[in-house]
Amino acid sequence: MITVFGSINMDLIATTARLPKPGETVTGNSFTTAAGGKGANQALAATRAGASVRMAGAVGWDAFAESALGLMKEAGTDLSLVKTASEPTGTAHILVGGDGENVIVVVASANGTVNEADALAAIETMTPQDTLVLQLEIPPEAVEGALLAARERGVRSIINIAPLTEHAAALGRMADIVVANETEFERLAGRDRLSPEERQSAIRALSAETGQTVIVTLGADGVIAMHEGEMFAADGLVIEPVDTVGAGDTFCGYLAAGLDAGLPFETALRRAAVAGSLACLKSGAQPAIPLASAVDAAL
Repeated sequence: MITVFGSINMDLIATTARLPKPGETVTGNSFTTAAGGKGANQALAATRAGASVRMAGAVGWDAFAESALGLMKEAGTDLSLVKTASEPTGTAHILVGGDGENVIVVVASANGTVNEADALAAIETMTPQDTLVLQLEIPPEAVEGALLAARERGVRSIINIAPLTEHAAALGRMADIVVANETEFERLAGRDRLSPEERQSAIRALSAETGQTVIVTLGADGVIAMHEGEMFAADGLVIEPVDTVGAGDTFCGYLAAGLDAGLPFETALRRAAVAGSLACLKSGAQPAIPLASAVDAAL
């Protein structure tokens, strides 16, 4: 069983020919909404990968709540640990210009009400055979509480240190497995502008220091990882991406599902990399997350 403890959002997306300057109003071309939030994205990915998944987090009292949970509910994710807060459902307000540039405002709202008590409630029934997945879109105190409780119960923990908050480096070192992109890993390692050789050396050093499995995603260049003293690399697919939003969350969800199913680490890593590639072939985050059958076919 996988428990994902994290954020649940609605993404509100408008497109326009160009982004407005401060104080300016421009005419938009289109508007769409989509379920999002890094926690919800990763929970849906793990569910579509075939795992049994519980989502723990919070939505609000508003109409967005049902839509934010819709795809997870449809996929069969257990939503019994999602509470209804007195705040509205979290939102991401995304404005996309014709050149592909965007500006985003994330309003935590209900996600900001998640606390240490929620962390303990999520983990109290977990066993050493289970997997906990975390990100950084909920309060750091809640993330820390979940990591400490997981360690006490012998539960395997995976943290994706995104978004890159001021707490990322400290919290990232508390999990059994840490997943970061290139920029996030440099924060974790305390070093900037690493060459590929320096990055590998830093991954080895960090893993040796903390005893963690350290995984760094490299976009089109795949992923590298240090696991139990051995360096691994996995390629994704050669594709022409349509939209990379949600690719990292898809990777994390599929990785958790593979490890939870007892797959060898190298197999789980490759499967997650391929799933992340497939997520780039459609627009949006959750609608683009592939089913396990699509990943099997690609492999």
